[in-house]
Amino acid sequence: MSGHSKCNNIKKKKEKTDAQKGRVFTKIGREIAIAVKEGGSGDPASNSRLKEVIAKAKANNVPNDNIERIIKKAIGEGSTSHYEAVTYEGYGPCGVAVIVEALTDNRNRTAGDVRHYFDKFGGNMGAQGCVSFMFNKKGVLVMDSEDQDEDKVMEDSLEAGAIDFVADGDIFEIYTEPDDFWGVYNDLTAKGYKFESAEIEQVPDTYTAIGDEESVIKMQKLLDILEENEDVQNVWHNWENEGE
Repeated sequence: MSGHSKCNNIKKKKEKTDAQKGRVFTKIGREIAIAVKEGGSGDPASNSRLKEVIAKAKANNVPNDNIERIIKKAIGEGSTSHYEAVTYEGYGPCGVAVIVEALTDNRNRTAGDVRHYFDKFGGNMGAQGCVSFMFNKKGVLVMDSEDQDEDKVMEDSLEAGAIDFVADGDIFEIYTEPDDFWGVYNDLTAKGYKFESAEIEQVPDTYTAIGDEESVIKMQKLLDILEENEDVQNVWHNWENEGE
């Protein structure tokens, strides 16, 4: 999963092939299993991290049966205990800031892969903290605006506890504080709203545009190859004009 670059990420998600969806399901499945292990519970009522991942899974159309099966498997075995969360930071072409979040059982392999990707496509991997200061964690709920009343959705969102509402082309973006994410999600879901995406994201303070076609191609290839890596869970960036 990749973000955050406004509505173009969502349009890209809608166009995923079955193979890409399969990778998304696998990655979210691993994230669910890790959340169960780290939280010590398969009950989302007492495991806040699991709550977040389940919301993310549902927004990505992971079937409920799959979610329940992964949770039961994680409770019953310790096979995922050797995975650890790691974060890499760096710059893509034209100074685009990139954060890569991974779950890996081999730090050397994953770090080597990520560094190679940055180098290959005109960027460079930097030290921890080199770009993360440009981002803030926020809950982000995205829905298709078709057949929706903008004023009504905004009113319901703010009443539910959202901190911001943005109408961006054919989507609505609803922002929350990380701690309020689950409550807002539950409230709006109870009112019948469905989301294209729902998760805690690293949202950039500012965006960076890429001016030349060659760099645009390199940046897109960098994001694609990162997303294809089975260890990589999320890729956050501040590329403004992705796909345009």
